[in-house]
Amino acid sequence: MSWNGQRRLELSRGITGLETAIILIAFVVVATVFAFTVLSTGVFSAERSKQTIYAGLQEARSSIEPRGSVIAYSGGVGSGPVVSTIYKLTFVVGNSVSGAEVDLTPPYTASGTGTDPDFVTGAEYRTIISFTDRNQHLSDVPWTVEFLGEASSDSLLEEGEKAEITVWLLTRDFNVADVTAANATSTWTPDARGAHGILTTGGTVLTPNDVFTFEVKPARGSIMTIERTVPVRLDAIMDLK
Repeated sequence: MSWNGQRRLELSRGITGLETAIILIAFVVVATVFAFTVLSTGVFSAERSKQTIYAGLQEARSSIEPRGSVIAYSGGVGSGPVVSTIYKLTFVVGNSVSGAEVDLTPPYTASGTGTDPDFVTGAEYRTIISFTDRNQHLSDVPWTVEFLGEASSDSLLEEGEKAEITVWLLTRDFNVADVTAANATSTWTPDARGAHGILTTGGTVLTPNDVFTFEVKPARGSIMTIERTVPVRLDAIMDLK
């Protein structure tokens, strides 16, 4: 065989079976690593999506909603020229869907004697109620609660239960049958947060046609917003619908 023929034979030789196996194994390893990466990413994404969905469900399950009208109570403020205003409002709430309970441990109580509301020393309350109108914003107003109908003895709003929340804008003085504005140096002490959570003598009371908003903010769940307008005529008790 000539030199040129031998050279052509050497150039035409293919790869061996061992080389083919090595290349095939390399492709399999790369494909396996890629598949594992894609699978891991998919599992992680699915887990994160599941957590997001569960968190959303928990938020919905823990939400509350109003059940009925908002009732407003009016009285007179001042010892000279008496000004008629709303000193407290009540509304009934319940769970929006069947789900987790809502902690309605109140920071205040109301006895119906002396002055109301009464601050509860050391109360660990989780639900915050704020008040806003065109003149002021109170981030943590005093409120009391009374469970209606059949309810457990605790302060948790559970499935099927209803609770009546009373929001206090002014103190009610039963001794003089009048409404008096809170005073941080006498009626309230600093630890009662009366100067910050209730209308003071320097605040502006609600008058006819005023628009006001309450936000009930539980520890978990969405915020419940209630917006109403003060009627043109103030009766002792008013249904604000």
